Amino acid sequence: MLAIRILNSPATVDDEAGEATQEIAESASSLWQTTLDAIPRVGTAIAIIAIGWGLARLVRFGLHRYWRRRETPSFAKVMSKVVGWILLTLVILLAVAVTFPSVKPVDLLAGLGFFSVALGFAFQDILENTLSGILLLFRQPFQSGDQITVMERSGTVAGITIRETRLTTYDGELVVIPNRDVYKSVIDVHTHHERHRVDFVVGIAYENDADEATSEIVDALRSVPNVHADPEPTALVDQLGVSTVDIRVGFWVDSGRGGSMRAKDAAITAVKRRLESAEIEMPADIIALQATPSLKAALQNEAEVTPAGAVKRTRS
Repeated sequence: MLAIRILNSPATVDDEAGEATQEIAESASSLWQTTLDAIPRVGTAIAIIAIGWGLARLVRFGLHRYWRRRETPSFAKVMSKVVGWILLTLVILLAVAVTFPSVKPVDLLAGLGFFSVALGFAFQDILENTLSGILLLFRQPFQSGDQITVMERSGTVAGITIRETRLTTYDGELVVIPNRDVYKSVIDVHTHHERHRVDFVVGIAYENDADEATSEIVDALRSVPNVHADPEPTALVDQLGVSTVDIRVGFWVDSGRGGSMRAKDAAITAVKRRLESAEIEMPADIIALQATPSLKAALQNEAEVTPAGAVKRTRS
C-alpha cells in the first residue's frame, strides 16, 4: 500500500496568514467605525442627560415653591425631590434609547422592573421608610411644629424627611424615628386641636362637705387667667379613698405643653388657697398602727427590742 503524505506548501501557509491578518484588520476597522458612529449618539445622550438634569432641578424648584404655599414645608421638600428623581430617571432611559437604538423601550422597562425588584430586596428598609414617609406626608396626621407622642417619645415635630421623622424633645434633644415605625405606631397629636382638657385629683377630709368643696374649687378655677370659661371647669367626686374623699378637677386650656403646664400650676395653687381659706381640710394619708407585744415591751422598758422589732429573749 502506498502512503501519500501531502505537505502544505509555503504558498498555502502565506495565504492562510494573510486571510487571518485581513480578518483582524476588518474587525478592528469595523470596531473603529462603530465607535465613530456611536460618538454622536453618546454626545447626544450626554446632552440629553444634562438638559434633563437642569429641567429636573427647575421642576423641583418650581414645585417646591408651589407646594410650600399650599402644603407643609416637609411635604414640599420631599415631594419635589421625588418628582425630580422620577423625571431624571425618565430622561436617563431616553438617553439610553438614543445611544443604543437596538434597545427597545419595552426592554428598558422590563430591565427597570427587574432592577427595581432586586433593589427592593437589597434596600428593603430604606424603601419601606421612604414609602412610609410619602404616605405620612399625604395623610398628614401631624405637621412640623405639632407636639406628639409616638413610641413613648414626646416632643415637637422638627420635620419629616425621606427616611425619618425628627422630634425635638421638651428637654431640647433631637430624636430620629424611622418613618416605618411612626407609620405603624399609635400617635398622640397633642396640638391637633387648639384646646385640650387637663385634670388632677384633690382629696378632702370626710368631715368636710363635698358639695361645698366642689363649689369652692370651681370658683377658684374661674379666677385662673389661662383656664377657659367654655367649656366650664368641673369638680366631681371621683371616689371614696382610705383617708379622703377624692375630687377630680378638670378644665380646658390651650394645647401647647408649656402653656398647659403653667395653667395647671396656677390652677392647683388657686384651688389649694381657696380650700385653705374655706377651712376645708386636705389631710395626708391616715395610717393605722397596731401595737404589737414588742412595741408594748419597748414602751414599758420591760424587754430589749432588736432593730427588726422583735423582743430579745434572755437565756437562763
